[in-house]
Amino acid sequence: MRMSSRLMAALLAAGLQACVTQPLEAPKTVAEAPAETRKAVTILISIDGFRPDYLTRGVTPNLNALANAGISAAMRPSFPSITFPNHWTLVTGLRPDRNGIVGNRMEDPGHPGMTFTMQSEEPFWWDAAEPIWITAEKAGIHSATMFWPGANVAFDGRRPQDWQQYGHEVSNRQRVDAIIDWLRRPADTRPTFFTLYFDAVDSAGHGNGPDSPKTTAVVGDVDAAIGRLRAELAALGQPANFVIVADHGMAPISPERIVRIDQSLPAGSYRVVVNGAYAGIEPMPGREADLAAAIARPIPHAQCWPKAQMPEALHYGRNPRVPAYVCLAETGWLILEKPPAPDMADKYRGTHGFDPADPQMAALFIASGPAIKPVGKLASFDNVDVAPLLRDLLGLPAGRDLDGTDAPFRGALNR
Repeated sequence: MRMSSRLMAALLAAGLQACVTQPLEAPKTVAEAPAETRKAVTILISIDGFRPDYLTRGVTPNLNALANAGISAAMRPSFPSITFPNHWTLVTGLRPDRNGIVGNRMEDPGHPGMTFTMQSEEPFWWDAAEPIWITAEKAGIHSATMFWPGANVAFDGRRPQDWQQYGHEVSNRQRVDAIIDWLRRPADTRPTFFTLYFDAVDSAGHGNGPDSPKTTAVVGDVDAAIGRLRAELAALGQPANFVIVADHGMAPISPERIVRIDQSLPAGSYRVVVNGAYAGIEPMPGREADLAAAIARPIPHAQCWPKAQMPEALHYGRNPRVPAYVCLAETGWLILEKPPAPDMADKYRGTHGFDPADPQMAALFIASGPAIKPVGKLASFDNVDVAPLLRDLLGLPAGRDLDGTDAPFRGALNR
């Protein structure tokens, strides 16, 4: 019994010693992968028909915050102050007379029988001026266009690496989602330059007028979409240089303010290519002298010129696509060739296309981000200067023979 007790004690002591001399190894900690440090991207946003004074209506906290952290201005559009010519000017740095998109509706003497509309995608309409997303792609900068007039058309057989076909029914949220989805890609396939386009403010301005509470509500909706974009960028740790623009402003109109061109020009002497805030008119064969004589007479609330004699301030009239005569209405009036539809007042309370110097045609401009100093409000400038600013932000060389310059922004750039 004593031997057994001694043996058990020895075994117990050995076990205890093993516990003391051979502790369990602590689990090893797996180091977390370092978070990606992202370089700033450039996002060009157009809010169609957004007047600068919409920022004072108390519904734009995100746009105001960006303006306060960067620069802003009331920007002058190019003539004619309508959508397609100005969107092409913003991304080419050339006025409509040089970039070839001289109207939302136009004809080309080199292509008789064809008419350009806002659905036209034949490349020949667009090939007079290279858009900045193509310039960027040539320089190895991956570009992605979430809607922009002309962005879905191949330029010299080339497109942005990523692009979406315009669809009016695509919601603001879906448009922002596209940008965020592109930014979630791996670095080697992620875009660096983006365009984003909102059209709801323009539609509201046309249908309700620029001073309507309904238009103000839509302004707030678009601001909220931009706020969501900012929040998603912050969650990704993605810095961004924003350039936020409009193509033109908006002025109220009325069925009582109509210039009836058919009452001033001889019947059968002309045909109208486009009408509205401005009109483009071509003579009928054999009636050139009759039309010229009528055009030379004063027309109340409108001015008309042969294209070669247009005011220099409009920078318009040399392109062969510009009609033979151009008439410009006084702001708030419309030039029509027949009485307005009875329900015009119910459908249309605002429009644009008037003299770009009129404050009601002024367009929104904001630039904000790590490359922009918080300088505040700038003096007004022409929208041809936006493309040179984009070149600076993307690190592209200054464009040759552009109509614009980056001079308005040089004091605000972090170089």
